[in-house]
Amino acid sequence: MTTSSGRADAAQRPTSLSPSRASDFMQCPLLYRFRVIDKLPEKPSEAATRGTLVHAVLERLFDVPATERTAGRARALVPGQWNRLLESKPQLTELFAEDPEGERLSRWLVEAEELVERWFTLEDPTRLEPAERELFVETELESGLRLRGIIDRVDVAPSGEVRIVDYKTGKAPRAEYADGALFQMKFYALVIWRWKGVVPRRLQLVYLGSGDVLTYDPVEADLERVERKLLALWEAIKEATETGEWRPRPTKLCGWCDHRAVCPEFGGTPPAYPLPVQLTVRPADPAEGGQGRMDAV
Repeated sequence: MTTSSGRADAAQRPTSLSPSRASDFMQCPLLYRFRVIDKLPEKPSEAATRGTLVHAVLERLFDVPATERTAGRARALVPGQWNRLLESKPQLTELFAEDPEGERLSRWLVEAEELVERWFTLEDPTRLEPAERELFVETELESGLRLRGIIDRVDVAPSGEVRIVDYKTGKAPRAEYADGALFQMKFYALVIWRWKGVVPRRLQLVYLGSGDVLTYDPVEADLERVERKLLALWEAIKEATETGEWRPRPTKLCGWCDHRAVCPEFGGTPPAYPLPVQLTVRPADPAEGGQGRMDAV
């Protein structure tokens, strides 16, 4: 397949897997392609940006002594962290471009403050001294697959037991969807296990939107299952990368997707595939008149 040199030069084959990108592929392989290979731009959303803001506040709160980690102090951090986000990502100003009086922005900031304050009903920061915050983790499995991600918080008990904590600004899922919610945490636990040789004692999801805490205590068998799942997922990603066959998987989540204009499920045409497709000649089939076939692999 011929593509413009600019796109071919810019595109790269995937080299690692994160929880977010793994979830993208499981949700919709074409969405994975748009984000990882095509790198199509996406508009910032108020919900996702609020999540980033709240995470930043909860991270920075641990910079002060334990006795000063109060709800009031945390709320007071919100405006400053919002300004820091704007400085690092000026495109976020687009979120409130049609809010000249600043009323929607004010409500949005108040909602962020309320999420931060709710955290104090779920955990007591005066009794916590995280070993790590916003920790980048990466490991390479025996298969050669590299796993990577960023963990919100890592707590280490005096006994050496490890707890991985992740903040969610949405609501906790129903019980039947708990396994899906824990996938990200089990991913991180697998990385820690393969990197440090330690199985985390506890995985903890803190849902600020609903005021719930979901915990899970993994064992090696759990993480081995996750590893097998990721290896199978990576094989599927590699095959799609080499063949260019990225099938859309329509769900209710399509309504939130930024890429419907170029999605065939909505009458769109994806951009030209920016990677060369590998071809192979299959052996001649008598039913086809003895002629070999050229197929993508």
